[in-house]
Amino acid sequence: MEKGQIINIVIEDMLDDGRAFGRYEGFAVFVTGGVPGDEIKARVTKVKKTSAEAVMTEIITPSPDRIEAKCPYAGKCGGCSLQELSYEAQKRLKTEQVINKLARLGGIEDPVIDEFIGADTLEYYRNKAVFAVGPHGEVGFVKGKSHFVIDIDDCMLQTDAAMVCADALRAFLRKTRLSCITQLTVRTAFGTGEVMAVLESEKKEIPQIETLVEMLDSAVYSLNPEDEETFSLESVAVIHKGKCRIIAGKPTITEEVIRDDGRMLNFEISPQSFYQVNPEQMPKLYDKALEYAALTGSETVLDLYCGVGTIGIWMADKADRIIGIESVKPAVLDANRNSVINGLINTRYICGKAEEELPGMMGLAKLYKWNEVNERVEREPEIRIDKVDVAVLDPPRAGCDQALLEAVVKAEPSRIVYVSCDPGTLARDVKYLTENGFELAKVSITDQFPWTSHIETCCLLRRL
Repeated sequence: MEKGQIINIVIEDMLDDGRAFGRYEGFAVFVTGGVPGDEIKARVTKVKKTSAEAVMTEIITPSPDRIEAKCPYAGKCGGCSLQELSYEAQKRLKTEQVINKLARLGGIEDPVIDEFIGADTLEYYRNKAVFAVGPHGEVGFVKGKSHFVIDIDDCMLQTDAAMVCADALRAFLRKTRLSCITQLTVRTAFGTGEVMAVLESEKKEIPQIETLVEMLDSAVYSLNPEDEETFSLESVAVIHKGKCRIIAGKPTITEEVIRDDGRMLNFEISPQSFYQVNPEQMPKLYDKALEYAALTGSETVLDLYCGVGTIGIWMADKADRIIGIESVKPAVLDANRNSVINGLINTRYICGKAEEELPGMMGLAKLYKWNEVNERVEREPEIRIDKVDVAVLDPPRAGCDQALLEAVVKAEPSRIVYVSCDPGTLARDVKYLTENGFELAKVSITDQFPWTSHIETCCLLRRL
């Protein structure tokens, strides 16, 4: 095989990054373009010892699962890599990927998916949009494997509020010729209609920021029907060198979510805190986590990587107490405030690294701090616990720190509920836990991200 060669290849699978995969004369070929079942022509762009990379140039025989992409930016913006794959095929693909990762990386023999919870809403489902800003006033998404920002007029995943804010910022940048704004994040609370715009800037002070705020406010207000206020811009923030400040409106927006049993919960969301991006699928995911936790009302539940406290608060009325640990201080403040908003008295959220705080809470290790003269001195834990019944893990894409897993194993919970957004790191962590006294009992998938290669799973592990 040579660079530039045109080859015929049948697509067998798709990878996590959206690339297709097939084989040609003993080579594993990773192809940009194509869906499983396609027979295509592809031009080879790179050749290694046992693998190659290629770009699809022609579809010879389309897959029976191939559909026409709805989005004009499909294959360009680096976002929805499954635009040309039917939704039923997407569900099969994601199921196979989780099974393969658990078997190959997790060492699980014949893993079985307990349930695949598909999405009813396939478009405009995201409550958070992150727009890149280009050097010439482009506002959109970055083209795959590049730094080039593609101007986006519409996106089939984002809310109208997000898109009009992007339009307003684009108009502002082209009028002022400013180049200090590098990113726009828009959060939309589906339950209340509250909107937050967060600007990342290379400068602490953005020139003519008052004008931009007015343009953003007018853009969001324009979405409201006559004599009805459905959407409102409630907060505008600027992040400079990692530090966030509110420049207009409130420090948070509020989301309302209804649990499966009809209970209404409210969550305040600040600019830098984590919150699930699919508000329709989130209750289904958390109800599954609640089912796996099997709470009777007497349990002490650890909520690790707790973010703004959503999972712990979801479970709080079914448990004796919830103890959350999170390293991001604004998220901890949100979590404790959300407990108060929802009238809970059995939750406690602590700022720190879980792998350090948890052993200290249980008396298994000492905790330290730096005093006013920069000396490392011992400190008391904020709370002491003598048992853990259920540990809930909801880490970022990188998975759990091994020191945290070691701490969880030492805590000896009866059950671990692991919520993951990356099957690879999930499998790695499951392997560690199954080698240290736990068995994988159940696995479910909740499709939070239709049309994309991202996968959200919920697993139950039981202590042997």
